Amino acid sequence: MFCPRCGIERISEDTSFCSRCGYLLTRTAELLTTDGVPAADLSKPKTSSPRLRGLKQGFFLILLAVILSPVLGIILRFGFNMMPWPMGVFIFLVGGGGLLRIIYALMFESGQSDVSATADRSIAAGQMHNELPAGNTSAYVSPPMRSGRWLDTNDLEPRSVTDATTRLLEKEDEP
Repeated sequence: MFCPRCGIERISEDTSFCSRCGYLLTRTAELLTTDGVPAADLSKPKTSSPRLRGLKQGFFLILLAVILSPVLGIILRFGFNMMPWPMGVFIFLVGGGGLLRIIYALMFESGQSDVSATADRSIAAGQMHNELPAGNTSAYVSPPMRSGRWLDTNDLEPRSVTDATTRLLEKEDEP
């Protein structure tokens, strides 16, 4: 099999990436075996959009407030023999929080799923999913010339561990 991007021949059937450009060859090999029909990828979980998750969380909080507030009222009235005013606080906080979560999801969160947004970014960047970054095809590129002089190893003075320790001991003896 040849790489569809650069045209180099695949070294062995065990390699997953092109040795020259890093293109993912396993998906291409799967397409060749299925005559170009992509197989359904069941291993990837289907993710919902952030907006849909926010709506679900908001409705869950409202439903939680509706179901648990009567239970809380009954427990407070008959179990502790007190007025069920904490039930109102619970409904206000949990139910109101659910309503605010729904409003936030509708106003500020994206309706596009995370997987499709990531795929759009990778396609826009010119790189497919699970593909190695494009390597440098030229053999060698010389480093850019820097102004100034190069340091020779003879210009560097080696540091002595004993000199630094002696200086530290002399500083301790002075005060």
